[in-house]
Amino acid sequence: MTDKNITPLGGFPHYGVVNHDFLLIRGAVMGPKKRAITLRKNIFHKTDTNSTEKIELKFIDTSSKLGHGRFQTIEEKNKFFGPLKKDLEKEKAPA
Repeated sequence: MTDKNITPLGGFPHYGVVNHDFLLIRGAVMGPKKRAITLRKNIFHKTDTNSTEKIELKFIDTSSKLGHGRFQTIEEKNKFFGPLKKDLEKEKAPA
């Protein structure tokens, strides 16, 4: 396991880079983008099986689904694309 940042390579679309603490929320959230929301306890306790199941989080996919960060790390990106032309030219150039 590697210690990674939650932000995908290239940042989140319409948001950018997450530098502070964060909270993962399952489902849709009402409100404008990049604005604060208020979280509170439920008035009525949920008793259905989806609400009471224990969540064991093993992996968070940080690659962007909108194409702004297809890879999760720079190593993954370099492995997929291979060496860049500018890197090959630097190796060929005499020092």
